[in-house]
Amino acid sequence: MSVVRLTEPAASKVLELRARDGGAEAALRIKVIGGGCSGLQYQLSFDSATEDMDHDQEMHGVRLLVDAKSAIYLAGATVDYVDDLNGSGFRIENPNATSTCGCGESFGV
Repeated sequence: MSVVRLTEPAASKVLELRARDGGAEAALRIKVIGGGCSGLQYQLSFDSATEDMDHDQEMHGVRLLVDAKSAIYLAGATVDYVDDLNGSGFRIENPNATSTCGCGESFGV
């Protein structure tokens, strides 16, 4: 069972960034940390170390790691990449978020 869903545009961007910055074997770690206007925020980074309780999945050629605590907040979320007139970047649609800040960088549950 997948904790998060990664869209093809997001996977393509991750593969591009990984080739440039993260190394060929690095996984994308998606984490929820405290902070931001609404209390919680997302953190995306490359990681080659797997923790004991990580959810480890692969989607569109990208290995995803989500720690057990973050998985509670991210279950059913979709990570997308958009590039339009309003800007470009990763966007996370999270069905567990009950509130978000105006800039979309943080959320509450």
